Amino acid sequence: MGAPDYDIAIVGGGLVGASLASLLAAGDEPWRIALIDAVGTSAVSADYRPHFDHRCTAVSSGSTEILQRLGLWTRLRQHATAIRRVHVSDRGNLGGACIDADELRLDSLGYVLENAWLAPSLLEWAQKAPGVTSLMPMSVRKLEPGQGHVRLALVSEQGEHKSLSAALVVVADGAESPLRHALGIDTRTVDYHQSAIIANVSFTQSHQGVAYERFTGEGPLALLPLDESPHSRRAALVWTLPPARAEQLRTAEPEEFLSTLQERFGWRLGRFQRVGERHIWPLRLLMAKEQIRSNLVLMGNAAHTLHPVAGQGFNLALRDCARLAEVLVRARRQGRSPGQLEVLEDYLGRQQRDQALTINLSNQLVHLFTSTRAPHTAARHLGLLGLDLFPPIKAQFAAQTMGTAGSRARWQEGSV
Repeated sequence: MGAPDYDIAIVGGGLVGASLASLLAAGDEPWRIALIDAVGTSAVSADYRPHFDHRCTAVSSGSTEILQRLGLWTRLRQHATAIRRVHVSDRGNLGGACIDADELRLDSLGYVLENAWLAPSLLEWAQKAPGVTSLMPMSVRKLEPGQGHVRLALVSEQGEHKSLSAALVVVADGAESPLRHALGIDTRTVDYHQSAIIANVSFTQSHQGVAYERFTGEGPLALLPLDESPHSRRAALVWTLPPARAEQLRTAEPEEFLSTLQERFGWRLGRFQRVGERHIWPLRLLMAKEQIRSNLVLMGNAAHTLHPVAGQGFNLALRDCARLAEVLVRARRQGRSPGQLEVLEDYLGRQQRDQALTINLSNQLVHLFTSTRAPHTAARHLGLLGLDLFPPIKAQFAAQTMGTAGSRARWQEGSV
């Protein structure tokens, strides 16, 4: 067989797939990229307006640096809410810990963006990037590994069939990943026996750019500030509860829901006034037992799905994308194929520590802050005190959650 039709085929045009396509296209290397998605997303409107019920994503400081270097942050920043402070508390114990951007000499600790603005902005940017061919809406029916390539059989919504080959296939089709199942890649799953209620809420006092992470005996409760002004009074709620209780509150009358939330969270934001559409997500930690094979790599939720505590899922995936782009650029300059197993092993070896630290942090926080055992209660209370009393500990914790700990991926042309 001759050269593959594409250097890289990315299956999944969501946040992760679109980000990777953009990162690869940002340099001077002439990549031939196919971006494939079963649905696709329409372009975001120039007169976009926030909506009370839009779902949101927390973008860390480290992620904004990547997006800035990509040239996309100026656009995204138009509808981003800065997180200026994170307040962490443990229900039933006085005080808590604060991580403040001013103390760390930063403009912000991160930002919150509505997915209805973030996702189409990323996809639109990727589709306009040089070397990217958008194949949407098209589904992958079959993957056939070959010698130095993978052949993909695609089908459109209208039943049109298409076949193409790529030296590297990136599987970024979500946590349930049909392709991961089709490839026979097993996963390790930790069921937290919890569900998250996702909703937006409003209150009587300004959020002042503060994000709240409150740990209760039933699970963590997070409120992320929304709307560009620090004087706004809307936040994204992620409330972790036992599944039966979560379902009960999902269907409860708004007054009952807000009253229960008030009792769990307290009065730091005044009185809760409104709750929007409520959605439930069963929570688990999922990790693919294989992230790489020859000519194949799993990315995003297909590779690892995290508990939403500390908001690490998308941010870890974006760092994975930046690291993969760095390694692939280096391999290209050395005359190696992007699908060579040794190249992908290099990527995983360089990124494995970041993955392990982030996944373990998320997992340990869940177990520590949902336990009602006295030793765990004492440990988390002392841990919160330690964050405030010992600046180096706070700085390291903040760096890991902001995605600025350790070495940064040098994915741009001329920096590898």
